[in-house]
Amino acid sequence: MELEAMRRYTSPVNPAVFPHVTVALLAIDMFFTSWFFVYKVTSTKYTHDVYKELLISFVASLSLGSGVFLLFWVGIYI
Repeated sequence: MELEAMRRYTSPVNPAVFPHVTVALLAIDMFFTSWFFVYKVTSTKYTHDVYKELLISFVASLSLGSGVFLLFWVGIYI
């Protein structure tokens, strides 16, 4: 295949909205992290559910990782 015959790749998300997506992902992370913290503080050893803790922490870590990655991508180095 010739280089001219190939189509140029375009991102599914416009790079101009990366800062907005970053803020949204970090806000989602703050919500799930605070929910996890409140859940851990208020639950007793009889009422806690390991699967719920794992699900909340997984969603929080996934959104935090994506948000920090996008922060680096737009040039905000923390």
